[in-house]
Amino acid sequence: MNKVELADAVAQKVGGTRGDAEKVIAATVEVISEQLKAGNEVTITGFGSFSVSHRAARTGVNPQNPTEKIQIGATKVPKFKAGKGLKDAVRS
Repeated sequence: MNKVELADAVAQKVGGTRGDAEKVIAATVEVISEQLKAGNEVTITGFGSFSVSHRAARTGVNPQNPTEKIQIGATKVPKFKAGKGLKDAVRS
């Protein structure tokens, strides 16, 4: 499912237009991104939690030359942990 298909499905569920649903989806993604950038966690009860995880620096292998070792710097990465409601929905 892509963004347009998601917007269509949301519009049908709430009885609105696809344009309005696209605006809501875009705003939701933007707010979650802003909160993660600020270092905050976003929790949607029953769905899951978005957070920022810190990945430590490490030594890796150059895929084009496997004998060459490279340094990979520390970075922040987004993380999602599924909530109980989402896990149960997927299992059934």
